Amino acid sequence: MTKIKRVLVSGGAGFIGSHLCKRLIDDGCYVICLDNLFTGSKRNIASLMNHPNFEFVEHDVTIPYEVDVDEIYNLACPASPIHYQYDPIKTIKTSFLGALHMLGIAKRCNAKILQASTSEVYGDPEVHPQMESYWGNVNPVGYRSCYDEGKRCAETLFMDYHRQHGIRIKVVRIFNTYGPNMLPNDGRVISNFVLQALRNEDITIYGTGDQTRSFQYVDDLIEGMVKMMATEDDFIGPVNLGNPREFTIRQLAQKVIEQTGSSSKLIYKPLPHDDPQQRRPNIALAQEKLVWQPLVPLEIGLERIIAYFRETEGL
Repeated sequence: MTKIKRVLVSGGAGFIGSHLCKRLIDDGCYVICLDNLFTGSKRNIASLMNHPNFEFVEHDVTIPYEVDVDEIYNLACPASPIHYQYDPIKTIKTSFLGALHMLGIAKRCNAKILQASTSEVYGDPEVHPQMESYWGNVNPVGYRSCYDEGKRCAETLFMDYHRQHGIRIKVVRIFNTYGPNMLPNDGRVISNFVLQALRNEDITIYGTGDQTRSFQYVDDLIEGMVKMMATEDDFIGPVNLGNPREFTIRQLAQKVIEQTGSSSKLIYKPLPHDDPQQRRPNIALAQEKLVWQPLVPLEIGLERIIAYFRETEGL
């Protein structure tokens, strides 16, 4: 009889974590979902709660936790500016202590562990598009530092556990991702624009709207994460996971208005502190090592997220 793989997902009730939990269960794994429900929600995992291979544990990763597992996906950390700036000390503690405690489990169990890092480690990049060898341009004392530097420190901790203890690590850097289970009030650009458009409210653009982003649908990201975990132990990353198709924020707003049929107008407000001007991944490494690239174009992904918010928000 084949042994069922036991997988721990920290932050498993969050936007990305909930999709990952479902994928892992569909793949035949036993999933332990760890979340303190600060930005995660039981609604995101409601369809999994009665599954025999799913276990939810309400727990804060800044506090040690013990479990026996084969693999760990470390996703626990608020990821939107509104939430990670709400309690910046808690945010950096979550990044560092969460990574430390998950690595401790991996060391004790000889488990393979994946760190969900972020494109924010590149800061406001002076290299475009961003490739994994670029060290970044991050303000260490700014308003976004709790998240940016917290994730950079977590990457350092993962590498040092690998070098010092031989822990089998994987590091992915996630670029802007969207899809169902996003929080409506998290301040991310796609959820902001879609909800404002569905309500026929003015769409708020910060800065000139000429700054660029690339947007990855959540299904593509999950495929990349699962593929990364399955790679041989000698490939540890970091590896970019994102969609290299680049849009200005103004172009995104216009697409959202068009696809919702909204009467919204564009309004402009000052740019937040340290907001990056450009963000686009170089995914050559993921294409080579994971045989992966995003498949869902922005237009199709927007249709899905618009339908999701119409249903969940009654719009």
